[in-house]
Amino acid sequence: MSTDNPTLDTAPKTSNFIHQIIEGDLNGASAPTQIVTRFPPEPNGYLHIGHAKSICLNFGAADKYNGVCHLRFDDTNPEKESQEYIDAIKRDISWLGFKWHEEIKYTSSYFDQLYSWAVYLIEQGKAYVCDLDVEQARAYRGDFTTPGKNSPYRDRSIEEKIALFAKMIAADFAEGFCSLLAKIDMQSSNMNLRDPMLYRILNVSHHQTGDKWCIYPIYDFAHGQSDSIEGVTHSICTLEFEGHRPLYEWFLANLPVTNVPRQYEFSRLELNYTVTSKRKLKQLVDQNIVNGWDDPRMPTISGMRRRGFSAVAIRKFCEMVGVTRSNGVVDVSMLESAVRDDLESNAKRAMCVVDPLKITISNFADQACEMLSLAVHPKLDMGIRELPFSKHLFIEQQDFSEDTSLGRKKFKRLVIGDYVRLRGAYVIKADAVIKDEQGNVVEVLASLVPGTVGANPDPEFKPRGVIHWVSAEHAVPCELRIYDRLFTDANPDKNKEKSFTQLINPDSLQVISRAWAEPSLLEAQVEDGYQFERTGYFVADMDSTADKLVFNQTLPLRASKAK
Repeated sequence: MSTDNPTLDTAPKTSNFIHQIIEGDLNGASAPTQIVTRFPPEPNGYLHIGHAKSICLNFGAADKYNGVCHLRFDDTNPEKESQEYIDAIKRDISWLGFKWHEEIKYTSSYFDQLYSWAVYLIEQGKAYVCDLDVEQARAYRGDFTTPGKNSPYRDRSIEEKIALFAKMIAADFAEGFCSLLAKIDMQSSNMNLRDPMLYRILNVSHHQTGDKWCIYPIYDFAHGQSDSIEGVTHSICTLEFEGHRPLYEWFLANLPVTNVPRQYEFSRLELNYTVTSKRKLKQLVDQNIVNGWDDPRMPTISGMRRRGFSAVAIRKFCEMVGVTRSNGVVDVSMLESAVRDDLESNAKRAMCVVDPLKITISNFADQACEMLSLAVHPKLDMGIRELPFSKHLFIEQQDFSEDTSLGRKKFKRLVIGDYVRLRGAYVIKADAVIKDEQGNVVEVLASLVPGTVGANPDPEFKPRGVIHWVSAEHAVPCELRIYDRLFTDANPDKNKEKSFTQLINPDSLQVISRAWAEPSLLEAQVEDGYQFERTGYFVADMDSTADKLVFNQTLPLRASKAK
């Protein structure tokens, strides 16, 4: 298995309480021979930014302590799983720069062993087949203030329980007719220990095992045992599984396993203006509110990648957030800042005019074309790009004013009778304008100052500032997709008056169907990131064609104060 970035250093630079636990274990009397972690996603959707934190923690800890990390698909719920999600998860982990140990693991690979262990629990008098339906089971279970009561089927003989379980696997019962439960304690204050389900009947074909099984294990029964089979030493999960830890440990203590991993919990990553529930993200996709799981407005790793976020920036953000046991919401601007810092340092430079105003250079020959050389990056050695300079240019409408009273400090752009430098090109002077019937300026007649390419002009020609431009004859048409946050509410998951789908930002996507880019962008490959002069950070999108380039805005050049 290879990654797009096989030489990246993915080990975390900082330490956290999980690292401290691992270091303590390594220095202890019964130190493990090797640290083994795992990342166990359920293949029922695409990975999101919260998963990125878990990926960085699990794979990063293994890297830091010369251990290994398994990728295991928790595929115990085939109704909601698919190969599409498996492929997307593999792709995202590789793109982030991590490598899993050995072959990919599947919980379904352990179904035979899990079934044998279920029979073992029955034989030990610690599991039973229960015929209560869903409503009856809920009533018997009780709640946080009411203790549960034993199922009337709890004390069947072991022989009867084994026979009934055999009928379950033989498909002799209808779906939902009965289930296999662990026999623990219906009076426990921990709801997870009130005779939890181990197996349910589910007549669904599995994407890995086909139609071999008609019963499937519950996550709680499969998880710890899968960790044990794989030799996991540190089973790291989010805080919502803290209450499940006693059950995790109960199974390991009551089954003949040879390896006993330990579970540790950390706080999940939550961002404002974001939802990360896979159920809700799928709803956005299914209702066509977004254009798929990789829509650049989505908090999925695929969406952020298409938006132009780099793997380095996402890993950096996850390290900035840190690993603690305290729940909290992180401001999404923190993620945007990490991305912006990365782009400022590494994005290629280019010019693209969004709202064009025609400039005609009166003292430049009609058919002439002068090729100018500009650096791809002002500080990094990324090579040179060639820009054609011609008689007719495009600049931004907002970069010109007829108001000659505007002071140079207030307006550092082009004004009638004054000078401005074209980025990487000549100093020009605006001499006159041409207007349409409505009085709108449609063209500026200008003259260039000879000998000012790469050289400072005489003081009398000192420019007000620098503006970007493209040659009108050579400009490449492109589509720009401008993205804003998907939700108008900072906490779309917690609004008690409106559904999260009612809080969608109607301006989360604006499309500029025709902008004009410098011709060097014809060489842009999908996921190539650019800083468009004074416009923003953009990335080449997969929808680009030979006839029209498409660029997604990753972020504006600066954070908006309003946000």
